Amino acid sequence: MYKLFFRLVFQRMDPEQAHHLAFRWIRLAVRIPVLRTFVAAALAPRHKELRTEALGLRMHGPFGLAAGFDKNAIAIDGMAMLGFDHIEIGTVTGEAQPGNPRKRLFRLVQDRALINRMGFNNEGSLTVAARLASREPVFRTVVGVNIGKTKVVPEAEATGDYVKSAERLAPYADYLVVNVSSPNTPGLRNLQAVDHLRPLLTAVREAADRIVAHRHVPLLVKIAPDLADEDVDAVADLALELGLDGIIATNTTIAREGLGLESGPSLVKETGGLSGAPLKERSLEVLRRLYARVGDRITLVGVGGVENAEDAWQRILAGATLVQGYSAFVYEGPFWARAVHKGLAARLRTSPYATLADAVGADVRKTV
Repeated sequence: MYKLFFRLVFQRMDPEQAHHLAFRWIRLAVRIPVLRTFVAAALAPRHKELRTEALGLRMHGPFGLAAGFDKNAIAIDGMAMLGFDHIEIGTVTGEAQPGNPRKRLFRLVQDRALINRMGFNNEGSLTVAARLASREPVFRTVVGVNIGKTKVVPEAEATGDYVKSAERLAPYADYLVVNVSSPNTPGLRNLQAVDHLRPLLTAVREAADRIVAHRHVPLLVKIAPDLADEDVDAVADLALELGLDGIIATNTTIAREGLGLESGPSLVKETGGLSGAPLKERSLEVLRRLYARVGDRITLVGVGGVENAEDAWQRILAGATLVQGYSAFVYEGPFWARAVHKGLAARLRTSPYATLADAVGADVRKTV
């Protein structure tokens, strides 16, 4: 049903316009008590065997919504209603910014992929923090907050910009993510170099601890799939050195060659980050490399090319305790999270593992 609707309606619309329309529908549905109860019962049934503990948090399952969909924390309950076990909002920057000029979001339907150069369009950390502070949750869910650099802030002043966001948002975050891997903010990816990343992460950690003294706010870093293998290793080593809580692997890619893209050249040549199915193999490769390096000492989050339960299961076997998705939601629609959960539960039942935690990294451990 949804796929027919997508072809007849959404595919004919500008992708960003379609996104905002779907957003409005989700937000409307969650405001109507009877409707949201019915939708949650249909789309978010719970599987006890999928219960997950990660980052010191308990979740209904391992599958969450990646950052980028809900940039301003306006649909947390709506996405929880659709079955996502955790919601990562953002990317939020220190100051509000409109992002890059439109058109900035493109569907590669044949490739089940997206290209975006949104440029961290968001209302800024002060507004988002106020929204989170006044939120009255309808559904209990884990909320992660992904923070990035304001575009006009020079690279040399990036740390202060991240710290400002961390100070404002940490009190309302179940976990914080430092995003240094989007390709759509000039100079941002330079911050992935460990010489820049070490003081940045240290400062954000200190800010979160200073502002939220009564609990530990888990801190993660999100990295790009385009890092060389030795740089992936360096980030892994730095995460262990600093005592980070986790790494999210991976963000979108700037690569186009070697991905077997079938969409027309007018789309493929668009600049920005490519997400979706073509990213699957590289993101999985980075995840395996990270787990081989860090093992169970920190939490890994697998994202990039996750389309179905099998993809999620492969991420878990490769070392991910949590799995996220976004692009496939555009193509699969509101029943997507339900299908992923059902498939994961079935795979766990037929596997040699008693729990999901037992399965985490199992494939990598076999080769070590």
